[in-house]
Amino acid sequence: MEVILKQDVKGLGFKHDVVKVRPGYGRNFLLPRGIATLATESSRKELAEVRKQQSFKEEKLRKEAASHAEKLATVTIKVGAKAGENGKIFGSVSNIQIAEALKAQGYDIERKNIEITGDSIKQLGTYTAKVRLYKNEVVSTINFEVIAE
Repeated sequence: MEVILKQDVKGLGFKHDVVKVRPGYGRNFLLPRGIATLATESSRKELAEVRKQQSFKEEKLRKEAASHAEKLATVTIKVGAKAGENGKIFGSVSNIQIAEALKAQGYDIERKNIEITGDSIKQLGTYTAKVRLYKNEVVSTINFEVIAE
């Protein structure tokens, strides 16, 4: 069964993608929730027209995201956390704290687009995270430092 996605679905595709899914998944999950529509001949023609109109807008967004990626690569972010004497953090640092620190620096990035590389962060130190700025095409690596508050 082929469907056209109306929104981004993690692990499946992005908005306006035509994807092939199992009939039960499409019929019982995607279609009733309004996440996708059936990929009929008329809906494919409509999709082609929408894609043609959005191609210019997407190119502009891609260039803007690339410039943001270059800026982010040079920035080091400091994330504060409560820690004990030996440098062990109470809890862990997640993408929520990184998103808040980025917002304080002037970069408005959603937390779902930030992926911490490696294991969970439970010690003070310097770490890296991948930031997805435009779909999976423009990805930047940022360095952040976990400091004691």
